[in-house]
Amino acid sequence: MMFSALALAVSSASPAATSNAPTIDPHHLSEEVKTLSSDAFEGRGPATPAEAKVIDYVTSQWKAVGLQPGGDVVNGKRAWTQNVPLLRSNIIGTPSLSLDMGGKRMALKQGEQIAMRAPMDGTTTVAVAHAPLVFVGYGVKAPERHWDDFKGANLRGKIAVVLVNDPDFETGKGDFGGKAMTYYGRWTYKYEEAARQGALGMLVIHETAPASYGWATVKNSNTNTMFDIVRDHPSSVHPQIEGWIQRDLAVAMFRNAGLDFDTLKKQAQTRAFTPVVLQGETLSANFKVDSKVITTHNIVGRIEGSKRPDETVIYSAHWDHLGVGQPDAKGDRIYNGAVDNATGTAALIELARAFSHAPKPQRSIVFLNVTAEEKGLLGSEYYASKPLYPLATTAGVINMDALDPHGPSRDFTIAGSAKLGLLDNLIADAKTHGMTYSADPKPEAGGFFRSDHFSFAKRGVPAISFGSGNDWIDGGVAAGKAADDDYTANRYHQPADEWQASWPFTGMARDLQLLYTLGGNLANSGEWPDWSKDSEFRAIRDATSSQRK
Repeated sequence: MMFSALALAVSSASPAATSNAPTIDPHHLSEEVKTLSSDAFEGRGPATPAEAKVIDYVTSQWKAVGLQPGGDVVNGKRAWTQNVPLLRSNIIGTPSLSLDMGGKRMALKQGEQIAMRAPMDGTTTVAVAHAPLVFVGYGVKAPERHWDDFKGANLRGKIAVVLVNDPDFETGKGDFGGKAMTYYGRWTYKYEEAARQGALGMLVIHETAPASYGWATVKNSNTNTMFDIVRDHPSSVHPQIEGWIQRDLAVAMFRNAGLDFDTLKKQAQTRAFTPVVLQGETLSANFKVDSKVITTHNIVGRIEGSKRPDETVIYSAHWDHLGVGQPDAKGDRIYNGAVDNATGTAALIELARAFSHAPKPQRSIVFLNVTAEEKGLLGSEYYASKPLYPLATTAGVINMDALDPHGPSRDFTIAGSAKLGLLDNLIADAKTHGMTYSADPKPEAGGFFRSDHFSFAKRGVPAISFGSGNDWIDGGVAAGKAADDDYTANRYHQPADEWQASWPFTGMARDLQLLYTLGGNLANSGEWPDWSKDSEFRAIRDATSSQRK
């Protein structure tokens, strides 16, 4: 490819080549991504035979560079893994799903008009007959914003129908941060709120722009095996029915109930909105569920600090992808996950190699390869709820998810628009690598809540998720954006996310030099980055300040 030779030349002549960061070998990155995303790893599904292959591969790489195990303590010694117990749920066979609209039954095909998730409330049999449907706008109850889409509606035995994203998405202004998504816009929040409101279920209306991905991603992510952390009261955060429906189906449902979809959407963008019953329309669902508790694993390596070993810097990335699922148009059923997130796992391997060949850092460095990110950030959530190393003395978390395997970019970004000292450090370090910071180009996509750093951030730990830039040295913003758009539309969460021999990995190699500098500087300092004074995470972090020297 034309960018390959130019990218290699740029890498050798860039400011990064003259910085103190070690050289990162693009060939190593390519081979690691190729291996991890090969068909032999069967899409790296948690708690499948592929998991053992991933653990063996990653730990063998870490052992080879001299990393020490950093996981659970077993018989007085650290293991390479942390056990993560999860509830695993599968729909048995093909679910029977239908709508009754004005007395006429309409069968719904799983993966086409609807994407029904396997229940996570402990249910083993779903037998729902003619459950009424109620449109509840964006499904938000936010007292601090004086916003309540439910207005006291009785949702017992009913299915809530809801829009995705925030009320501000369409207009770009309002009480929810404008285009930048808040947690209220995430579908995970909406299901949680449906459970709190006592609803039997919730159907999220899919629209590509506010969801930030197409229907193929929804289908592939929601019609396979579902996982959750083991909860004492799962029905408190999960209604029995959780699913998505196509926009066209929603429009037809509204029309048959004598309602206009676009008119009601505009009403839902105001505080005055009140729930609307879809008169004469009901949902029926019948299927069995295979539900059991399984154990998957975070993979954990560590370099012990030379002076302050009880203080920690974490590099994180998830190893899992979607495994084997529904076939695409070519009949391919393996969701290889090359970019998402074999790149992040390869990054952990190469950063471990680089730090192992350097003088020991003053603080300890943990390389955390988490499981079940694709199932709702579950591996990182488990670690953050049961940390192997105290969160109060964790100086920062640097997360890597879906890094760009192409040539170098002039810029970089992070998921979301959070302000924190760790980002200030990253921006300053980037200057020594000839790179500049670009704000998240799609804050409306809610990336801040969709990567593993969020599990740490909500507990106050300074955490960022690094994103590759779009201003390519070869082709500029136009080329970078075109590649990003193509990936989102045609590869993200699809079998086509496969390793390409044409990928040079030179941009990723330089990005890792920057991240090495960031983590290395933090590990060799006494600095404790914090959130901005107006951050919702600042008070949580400051409450543990007495535990930091």
